[in-house]
Amino acid sequence: MVMEGEGEGEGEGESEQRHNVVLFPFMAQGHMIPMLDIARMLADHRLAVTLVTTPLNAVRIRAAAWSPRVRVLEMEFPCAEVGLPKGCESFEDVPSYDLMSNFLRATEMLREPFEKLIRQEVENPLCIISDTFFWWTVETGKVFGIPRLVFHGTSCFSLCCLRCIREHKPHNNVGSDAEPFLLPGLPGELTFTRTQLPEFWKVNVELMASGFDRVFEVMRRADVQSYGTLVNSFNELEPEYVDHYKNMEGTKAWPIGPVSLCNRDQIDKAARGKKASVDKSACLRWLDTQKPESVVYVCFGSTHKLAPTQLTEIGLGLEASGLPFIWVVRGDTEQVDQWLPKGFEERVKGRGMVIKGWAPQILILSHPATGGFVTHCGWNSTLEGLTAGLPMVSWPLYAEQPLNARLVVDVLKVAVAIVDKETQGVVPKEAVERAVSEMMGNGEMRGRARELGEMARRAVEDGGSSHMNLTLFIQDMITYKKPHAM
Repeated sequence: MVMEGEGEGEGEGESEQRHNVVLFPFMAQGHMIPMLDIARMLADHRLAVTLVTTPLNAVRIRAAAWSPRVRVLEMEFPCAEVGLPKGCESFEDVPSYDLMSNFLRATEMLREPFEKLIRQEVENPLCIISDTFFWWTVETGKVFGIPRLVFHGTSCFSLCCLRCIREHKPHNNVGSDAEPFLLPGLPGELTFTRTQLPEFWKVNVELMASGFDRVFEVMRRADVQSYGTLVNSFNELEPEYVDHYKNMEGTKAWPIGPVSLCNRDQIDKAARGKKASVDKSACLRWLDTQKPESVVYVCFGSTHKLAPTQLTEIGLGLEASGLPFIWVVRGDTEQVDQWLPKGFEERVKGRGMVIKGWAPQILILSHPATGGFVTHCGWNSTLEGLTAGLPMVSWPLYAEQPLNARLVVDVLKVAVAIVDKETQGVVPKEAVERAVSEMMGNGEMRGRARELGEMARRAVEDGGSSHMNLTLFIQDMITYKKPHAM
């Protein structure tokens, strides 16, 4: 079904008709948002873009301002066929851990309708850019005789670490979870412990039984078979790891980030992601009343919910810090009010803002009053904080977030580690207060963060490394010699 962009926009010409890039983002906010940014970037380079998703995700996309060069196609998501509730079309909407493998199984059933859409609706497809979870699109590329590019929504540092762990398994050669080990062959000689690894590399019977291990293996094989990789990073941020990743995989890779910087004005920044749960103008007016670099922004992403006891400690720690803050918490108003410390909102009135739901994160991070970021170290949030030139407190929760935390804490040295995978139980309010105060008071850390923010902005400008990489990628696709389709 065609939703948008059926006609030519003003100024579109032969190149748009001839070169049509197919984008297929994984159905989760953290994966979808950067892919939508890539769609905008390609459209700005005068390419036609066809973005494929499911009906409910298409509704969310429709709310964003789109170039007439971007067209959205939708296909049904097989919820019932895999035992998911009706309308469960995003990974964060999966109601329980036990059903996550069902969701991944449903994504594997999308191949036939995806190929049917391309065959019927996409004229002259140039290439497929798909999330690493859609491993089967490498075969779709062969069917149509076009290259498949894999999109990884994380850093080259994390990709290098994951590859090393998978191949060498150094965590199996130590005697305890606390014993350190090196990741062989990586630049920097960083040591890790088992407790600092992503959950999916630990011995976890429940995880292995869920089918995730099989998915990760087929994803890896498909990534290697793909034509190349687009990475939401930039050369200057992690130069050793960009080079190491390219050499390690033996395929082409183009760091084209930070992709969030394609959102240049306040309207674009505010529209990014889900609809905000707070009036954006009121949020900006409040920030306007604060001193420069004085506000702590606290957000733990779109997926994970912290325990109420932990959230209470965070609130008390922020209160004790005496610093102005914006704190984003998941859940509806009634749920949040149940665990907020008694009288908390009244005591911090005027100094603290609690946003219950979704926040306009880019808008907040880029405001001059924002001075630091307490983050779960999801890569989108981490890179957005780096792009804003902000020091951070790292609080990784799951997936590859512990690796992203090691990058910002130990390699880039722009973050304070409040918690790592060796921390057990609830982090107390005193630790929250200490970490936030250290982040806001460390001038050297702030200076390094500011330099990285300037590098990020230069990377996407004309002549910058990411701008050049995107241009080279487009040229590579246009000159690609198409083999005979299968």
